[in-house]
Amino acid sequence: MKQTKNKVLVVAAHPDDEVLGCGATIARHADEGDEVWVLILVEGVTSRIGGSKEEDNKELDALRGSAKKANEVLGVKRLILREFPDNKLDSVALLDVVQSIESVMSEFKPNIVYTHHHSDVNVDHRIIAEAVESAIRPMERSFVNRAFSFEIASSSEWNFVKSDPFRPNVFINIENYINKKIMALKCYGSELRDFPHPRSIEYIEALAKVRGAQSGMRAAESFSLVFDRRRRNYAK
Repeated sequence: MKQTKNKVLVVAAHPDDEVLGCGATIARHADEGDEVWVLILVEGVTSRIGGSKEEDNKELDALRGSAKKANEVLGVKRLILREFPDNKLDSVALLDVVQSIESVMSEFKPNIVYTHHHSDVNVDHRIIAEAVESAIRPMERSFVNRAFSFEIASSSEWNFVKSDPFRPNVFINIENYINKKIMALKCYGSELRDFPHPRSIEYIEALAKVRGAQSGMRAAESFSLVFDRRRRNYAK
């Protein structure tokens, strides 16, 4: 049995964000013996127009099932699903979101955290990025050493007017793990779209090649460093 080297927490807004943002990196962490937990905070369905309560509940159940399958593919040790309202986190007290994250962190004590970028178009992404920043602030007894924000196709690149858009400065080689990312994404069949939509398989594969080419690799997932406690290198 491989010895656990890191405890990795991925904090995502909606089911499929964890795969879009860092699915191949999750698979690499798991393969290298790290323990990975995924926390998904928003239910991901009820903002869609036209559904009855019964239809919403049926879709929620299906989406939860897809999340479980996708995270099994990636080798996630534990998947935690919360039920904050979809695309309405701006109607929820930020403290409630922070405390939901902190409760998981207190139990797991991760030393690496991945989450959303603070300037994504989606409001839920932005609020979770802010909540995570509060939850992982580097206090004296903090156990988080490194934190990264990931990009979400159809949200990060559509930031046309907000300041400080996603600019990657960390690249992780996923040449041997891109296939697992695609397998996990296919578990979310209802969330995928046809090319040229950014949430299509073709786009995700192309993005991995672009990020790889930008960093001297065949395929990569890219991140923006939030902070590295070991280097005292902090970023807003």
